[in-house]
Amino acid sequence: MKNKSAFFVLSIMLLPSLLIAQQSEQKSIAVTVYNQNLGVVKDVRNIDIKSGISTLAITDVAQNIDPTSVHINLNGDVLEQNYQYDLVSLYKILAKYIDRDIQLIGDNNEIIEGNLLSASNSQIVLRKKDGGLLMLPSLTGYRLSVGSLPEGLITKPTLLWMVHSPESGKQDVEISYQTSGMNWHAEYVVVLNKDDSKLDLNSWVSIENNSGTTFKNAKLKLVAGDLNLVKNQNQNVYASPELYLRKSEIAGDQFQEKAFFEYHIYNLKRPTTLAQNETKQISLFEAQNIQVHKKYLYSNNYRNRTGQQKVAVIVEFENSKENSLGVPMPKGKIRVYKSDGESNEFIGEDMIDHTPKMEKIKLKIGDAFDILAEETQTDHKKISDKVFEDTYKITLKNRKEENVAVQVDRRLGLNWEILKSSLPFKKDDARNISFQVPVKKNSETELTYTVRYSY
Repeated sequence: MKNKSAFFVLSIMLLPSLLIAQQSEQKSIAVTVYNQNLGVVKDVRNIDIKSGISTLAITDVAQNIDPTSVHINLNGDVLEQNYQYDLVSLYKILAKYIDRDIQLIGDNNEIIEGNLLSASNSQIVLRKKDGGLLMLPSLTGYRLSVGSLPEGLITKPTLLWMVHSPESGKQDVEISYQTSGMNWHAEYVVVLNKDDSKLDLNSWVSIENNSGTTFKNAKLKLVAGDLNLVKNQNQNVYASPELYLRKSEIAGDQFQEKAFFEYHIYNLKRPTTLAQNETKQISLFEAQNIQVHKKYLYSNNYRNRTGQQKVAVIVEFENSKENSLGVPMPKGKIRVYKSDGESNEFIGEDMIDHTPKMEKIKLKIGDAFDILAEETQTDHKKISDKVFEDTYKITLKNRKEENVAVQVDRRLGLNWEILKSSLPFKKDDARNISFQVPVKKNSETELTYTVRYSY
């Protein structure tokens, strides 16, 4: 029985490598990557399958595979499917050798044999041949020797199928599965012109492969959109912005974009290799001479908060064909540069969500150095138990050598009425109003308004 059992274990251990090396030829592989820590792999193999019941094994699959998502398509029936992932390690082997004999080999080649009673945290306990106990607080200075690889441990994650085929011979077998550890996101580089009226935009995609395997010469697709997934997914990686300043002569021709269900899909027109533990950047598209509007925004929407405040610098542009753009823009980070006369210098960044064409993109670049806001609540009156009035004064200070206009946004809530104001206001919606405040160079402008609230 022991010999039979040993032969069975050895045959299972050798089976995956024999099948891969002699009977499995990869004909094609396609990888679809989603921007939610998800990849879908479609792998076509040419495999020599015997008639009747036999076992197929594939080892070079992603270690982060979701075994419940595996699907195989072949000429025959799948009777059983298994995913084996208990990989070989020192302590897994020792755990399987509890109550079995092992050998310790010291630095001086002294051999100690005994029955392993315990193995934990580099500490082991042996029962020696004479019945005594050998307790080692550390394995430093020792090598370990065991009789064979314990049953159930493997060197690579392995997909195993028990199949029934009506005939013998080679056939194409399609294997598909989902894996975590794959992600992609967009990065954008914007370069503003001298007067901040136009910009050039380069878009890149970063594809991350931490799935546990390499996909060679794969057909790559990227899906942009927010899928509903049952379990939470994570993402993010930082890549050096200098990379994205390089231009490609074929940048606009690498991906073919099309609408797909409620998402957008990008097909890379050439095969590419996604190596394990690699982040690959590929140019997505470029656009030049996009008209842009720069504005200053003060938006202190916390009532009764006073003192000196920052004024944000905002850059807006339309994602339209008329504005030299008009393409779906996947979510990602936009880094903004501008020339100081010698070289392009980084001036700020912001994130955008998935943005369809014909929509406005609004970026907060930073806070203005030479423009400040100082806000004071100058009066508060209780008219009745349900009515009161507040008066505010906002002083906008422009220390620049040019005239500017500052947009002041106010969130008032419900049941409000502006009783008086030093400047006209725009009612943006039921809760919000905005003012356009001109401020001449090296001067200040005061905005005052009184609002009545009713409850």
